[in-house]
Amino acid sequence: AEPAFGVPPTAPVPGAPAGGTVNGVPTAPAPAGNPQWLTSPFLNGAQQPAYAPLANEVPGTAVPVEVLVEEARTGRFMFGAGINSDAGVTGQIIIDERNFDLFGFPRSWADLWSGEAWRGRGQGFRIEAVPGNRVQRYLVSFTEPYLFSTPVSMSVSGFLYDRGFYDWTESRVGGQLGFGYRLTPDLSASAALRLEDVKIRNPRVIGVEELDRVIGSNDIYSGQFTLRHDTRDLPFMPTEGHLIELSFEQVFGSYDYPKGDVEYRRYFLVRERPDGSGRHTLAVSLGAGVSGSQTPIFENYFAGGFSTLRGFEFRGASPIEQTVTVGGRFRTLGSVEYTMPLTADDMIKAVAFCDFGTVERDVRIDWDNFRVAPGFGFRISVPALGPAPLAFDFAFPVAKADTDDTEVFSFFFGFGRG
Repeated sequence: AEPAFGVPPTAPVPGAPAGGTVNGVPTAPAPAGNPQWLTSPFLNGAQQPAYAPLANEVPGTAVPVEVLVEEARTGRFMFGAGINSDAGVTGQIIIDERNFDLFGFPRSWADLWSGEAWRGRGQGFRIEAVPGNRVQRYLVSFTEPYLFSTPVSMSVSGFLYDRGFYDWTESRVGGQLGFGYRLTPDLSASAALRLEDVKIRNPRVIGVEELDRVIGSNDIYSGQFTLRHDTRDLPFMPTEGHLIELSFEQVFGSYDYPKGDVEYRRYFLVRERPDGSGRHTLAVSLGAGVSGSQTPIFENYFAGGFSTLRGFEFRGASPIEQTVTVGGRFRTLGSVEYTMPLTADDMIKAVAFCDFGTVERDVRIDWDNFRVAPGFGFRISVPALGPAPLAFDFAFPVAKADTDDTEVFSFFFGFGRG
């Protein structure tokens, strides 16, 4: 699918500590004043003060207490590899520090060897390299969770992306500046500025106008606003909650066009064992996107593949012009999926699903091109390989366009160590 650079992480809950320490001291201690409230699962939802004045406190008898805090590991070096039916074979090398200090320069060689340099402010720093046979992606990002001691987060990133598609090769080099604010624990808003140089080369076919006019270098500048409401219980294979995301982007530069997307996902817990394991989940997802008439081919919508519409090859359920997959300005996709465990330890799960949707050149739905693909699959969770489960799906299109390329089997396999 299209490169998903995303918006920066939203700010943590306003008032929560950033999580870092400087010389062993928390960077965001609880403010003085009213007692802080403590919630515990053993209190049946009740709250009690985390601290309170003593009933018989005698003035002048306070005793100073020194609290020494040993910080847990905040930095990670991870490596891994993966293979899936959309992107081929990829490797992954990640350096991730969640307690970074941009201005924490080393004062001695000892600071470097001990790991004290550039650490202690609760900032985020990440270097990611993903080489592969079809896709290459390299990313450097910095995140400030509390910009100028406010509940506004800031993220700055630079990236290089290269993808060999069937009809052309695409390279993107650019950066992004984003800001986020958490309105409630579940609701967040973010805004981002994106600058990219997109190079299109090695066209398979000459003579298709939409492809011919983008060959070479293209400048893309955009501003995007996103509103997100997320109540899911887990980031991978959630069993309860919902995700609603609305985004609008205005693009200018070599092309001038708007782009809007809406996504809705809902997860229903159907049944579970008394201990909370063995969960059966029904998931429903719906999404739609539309862009302006000047949208270039490399920013169009496409469908087909494991991440969008199973039962079809990667981008194989998209509009075609003279044998070139050109995509469209309008896309709507949906899926209904039921997940149930096959083993007592929940390691292996079975899924039954039905994916449906279409991509159109214009903002309309041609029911002759509407795609429907029911199927089944398996999810295998192996903690040693990382949090994402191995996925194997079989889908059988029962409705499709005449030009579509079908694919019964799709899969995702990856592992990471850190």
